[in-house]
Amino acid sequence: MKLTQLPDDLARTLSRFHGERVPLEALRHRLREARGEPEALHAIRGRVDPPPATCAEATPDAGTDAARALAEEGAAGIRRGELAVVVLAGGMATRFGSVVKALAPLGTPGGERFLDVKLADVARWAGRVPAALMTSFATHDLIAAALVDEPPPGADAVSLVPQFVSLRLTPMGDIFLTDEGVPSPHSSGHGDLPEALAAAGTLAAWRAAGVRTVLVSNVDNLGATIDPTLYAMHRRSGAKVSVELVEKLPGDRGGLPVLRDGRLVLAETFRLPAGFPDREFPLFNTNTLWIDLDALEGQRPWTWCAARKVVEGRDAIQFERLIGELTWWHDTRYVHVTREGAGSRFLPIKEFDDLARHHDALVAMIEAQRA
Repeated sequence: MKLTQLPDDLARTLSRFHGERVPLEALRHRLREARGEPEALHAIRGRVDPPPATCAEATPDAGTDAARALAEEGAAGIRRGELAVVVLAGGMATRFGSVVKALAPLGTPGGERFLDVKLADVARWAGRVPAALMTSFATHDLIAAALVDEPPPGADAVSLVPQFVSLRLTPMGDIFLTDEGVPSPHSSGHGDLPEALAAAGTLAAWRAAGVRTVLVSNVDNLGATIDPTLYAMHRRSGAKVSVELVEKLPGDRGGLPVLRDGRLVLAETFRLPAGFPDREFPLFNTNTLWIDLDALEGQRPWTWCAARKVVEGRDAIQFERLIGELTWWHDTRYVHVTREGAGSRFLPIKEFDDLARHHDALVAMIEAQRA
């Protein structure tokens, strides 16, 4: 099928969600050249070494003078309108039955959804923190309707910023067709965030309003709240990006800081050389980042990562960008945060059974946030 012969509804989706911003033909060409080995397209080039054990800064102990000073400093900046929030809400939760995860109920006494808890955290700052939800073609309309029909706190002040859409490919670079003979769309990843914020006009609006830093987190990580102490630590560091890391537990999968040609950057494990000792480093990336507005502006040489998927029982490739790659071009610091107790900053819910498994911890976390 030629791209000029797409079904009308798919053509509208590609137009509405900026499919033209994904260089599909160039990616098809690169995939053909890879000859069935798409992983070669995103493998990190150059020397890659393990990170130093001391690369992540600890947070100050609660109740200390240092902690109180940071909290006061951070809260003052937040009240001045210096912080904005982006919640990554583009995913369809296939392990939840292919529902919009942002709108999935938590089974907590208050009947909250993921989105309710994330936006309640923003609402606690009484309109001083602008927020955006990064949606996708699969979630945008349902989330927009929910903000009107079942609005969370402060929903009227939330912007929707959709990531882009593209088409899945076969491992040899042809357009992947479903059993019905039509191309299969996919979202192109949270690395779209800088361009998506700019395309929606949100980045310019935040700049004009005096926003300096954006807190980015996944919708399913309810521990990633607006924390004045962490905000102050980020601002004091002088870095453009701060990345929250937590202790690695069995079964955890995710990126970590590595030394790429001597510079500490964030990298996903699937991009690392074979045999890289990533399991020996005790921390991993939560995908919660504090990013200065300056780092979200301008053009960068993003890597389009080739993700293998199984669609209708057949292999497919979709190209995505990852927001953590901002650390490759900007001064970055890493902070070790807790994943224990009611003050945990990392309690992801990836599968439906996780809701029951972590029910008590979720309730305690939400109650502590609202105390």
